[in-house]
Amino acid sequence: MTEVQERESIEEALEMIDAGLGGLTDRRLVSSDEITDLLLDVRALLAVPTNEVVGQG
Repeated sequence: MTEVQERESIEEALEMIDAGLGGLTDRRLVSSDEITDLLLDVRALLAVPTNEVVGQG
């Protein structure tokens, strides 16, 4: 069960990265705020609380 949750989190993170990069490829400048937001969103998807991993949630 843990592997399934981890895989889903990774797939969601990859989708978010792809969407974020898709919007940035046509631009020459990207603000640090935009990059920070993207990285924080990805981190939130990958940081699974302990009780969810164990299945106690």
